Amino acid sequence: MKRRLPTEAEAAEILQRRRTLPQRRPAPRAGRALAKLIRTLDGRFGQGVSGLEARWLEILGDAPLANVCRPERLMKSKSGGATLELRVVGAAAGLVQHRSAEIIERVNLFLGAGAVDRLRIVQGPVKPLAAKTAPPRRKPPLDAGAEAELTRATETVPDEPLREALLRLGRGALRGDRRAP
Repeated sequence: MKRRLPTEAEAAEILQRRRTLPQRRPAPRAGRALAKLIRTLDGRFGQGVSGLEARWLEILGDAPLANVCRPERLMKSKSGGATLELRVVGAAAGLVQHRSAEIIERVNLFLGAGAVDRLRIVQGPVKPLAAKTAPPRRKPPLDAGAEAELTRATETVPDEPLREALLRLGRGALRGDRRAP
């Protein structure tokens, strides 16, 4: 026996009576979901060695000293303080040990009072500091006369994108740029 299909009105009534599961929400973004946890961990453990490495030259304030030592580990102790392990070029270990009180003071300025109470010096090779690259310098714009002459020369080009490209090319050529803009 063939079953009869419901009419549109009957189908609408059936769908209204039938309970469905609520629509699922997408998962929250990872950054938003972990933000509270990261804040808690940062408050408890601090920035650690990665924060020190990124600003090591600023923390020490002395380029020759910063070039011969790097922070390796930050070991928390049960007493509340921490021991900072520094990897030092062999010949400079005496200098770093001599200035250890100053280094601890500067590191504590960065991490917070009492964050580090001891230094542990480990001799070994040290990677060179990453050189800061200066942003590329922009060449000055063309003077008004050259710009006006360039604009007059490209007035007859009917296609707007082509005209803009020719203007950029002309400015670059007149400024002496080696690469096309």
